[in-house]
Amino acid sequence: MLILDVLSPLLLLSILLPGYGCRAADIPEDTTSEFSVRLYHRLQAAGGQDNIIFSPLSVAVALGMVELGARGASLEEIRQAVGFSHLLPGVEFSLLQNLTTALTDDDTHYVIRFANSLFLQEGVTFNPEFLHLMKKYFRADVETVDFSESSAVADQINNWVENHTESKIRALLSAEDFSSVTRLTLVNAVYFRGSWKNQFRPENTRTFSFSKDDGSEVQTLMMYQQGDFYYGEFSDGSQEAGGVYQVLEMPYEGEDMSMMIVLPRQEVPLASLEPIIKAPLLEEWANNVKRQKVEVYLPRFKVEQKIDLRNTLQDLGIKNIFTNDADLSAMTDGKDLYIGKAVQKAYLEVTEEGAEGAVGSGMIALTRTLVLYPQVMADHPFFFVIRNRRTGSILFMGRVMTPEVIEPSDHDFDSM
Repeated sequence: MLILDVLSPLLLLSILLPGYGCRAADIPEDTTSEFSVRLYHRLQAAGGQDNIIFSPLSVAVALGMVELGARGASLEEIRQAVGFSHLLPGVEFSLLQNLTTALTDDDTHYVIRFANSLFLQEGVTFNPEFLHLMKKYFRADVETVDFSESSAVADQINNWVENHTESKIRALLSAEDFSSVTRLTLVNAVYFRGSWKNQFRPENTRTFSFSKDDGSEVQTLMMYQQGDFYYGEFSDGSQEAGGVYQVLEMPYEGEDMSMMIVLPRQEVPLASLEPIIKAPLLEEWANNVKRQKVEVYLPRFKVEQKIDLRNTLQDLGIKNIFTNDADLSAMTDGKDLYIGKAVQKAYLEVTEEGAEGAVGSGMIALTRTLVLYPQVMADHPFFFVIRNRRTGSILFMGRVMTPEVIEPSDHDFDSM
């Protein structure tokens, strides 16, 4: 989530969770891919050997809500960084509205819910046009609170977040996040739950060794299936990415949403592949994977991360809104608002069903089988995106450096 503070602090929270899928009608292509990749590289540079999970679309929506209230340099920096500068002013709001509406179509085969809310300080007058546009483009609910009652406000907002994320994100904020000078909190919650089009059978899940990039190994639950997926082998033409690497795209039910997994060779650390990831390459992968039968070994994993985005967004050129020079005067007549914090918390769980799924029992050691088809063995770190295949919207982006670890003491563990 994004948290915004102000001279009269303002909090913007953007939360995203996944689970299973969505459908897009005739809507424009998402133009924020470059912004998504730049965000990833900033997080990767600071992430060491940690897992990464964040939602580019959720960040874009949260910044869109801020942009509605921004003017001058504050407005232009957001447009430039997110990738809206080539659009006529204001068109980006319709774009975000259309993208999110398409994802939440009632006819979809999965669940994606966007929920936006404004928590306003009692007694402060906000621009009626700003409130109108927030409802129009982001369907934002509006509630008034007394931020000086910081504990009560934290509980109220945390309950709101929990209710809109199937209780996956809890205790997002604390009383310390608010004070008597807080004026506005913007909350954006996104929940995604989808089932694989081709589900893994829980009885095929086995314990398996996962080789981390630091040379150590952990035991994890490895899912297995042989099925029809979109698959391709790519090379950057040099040894930068270790030569050839694999791309596997696994659709969720309905096929509008998918998870794309990018896997370097066994002996190549993910850090060698990450520098080549660029927005045009995401498009190249999507356009060139071909449907074929593939043997897939994929670990069950759960990734949760709370990211302080303030420094990251400043590195990407969004600086003005975090200073006393911020111009958020389209929100209220005064010019004392600025953004003090920017935070996102995201959660992703991948199981046999897709997300939040079944648990296998009677685990035994799994070994590699005779290769009859292309084989994707994700027993070492990999990069992933969950995206809408029609619009290119990236719901999640991240990497798995360490999957769900099974300890030898677990009752269903058989050591290798």
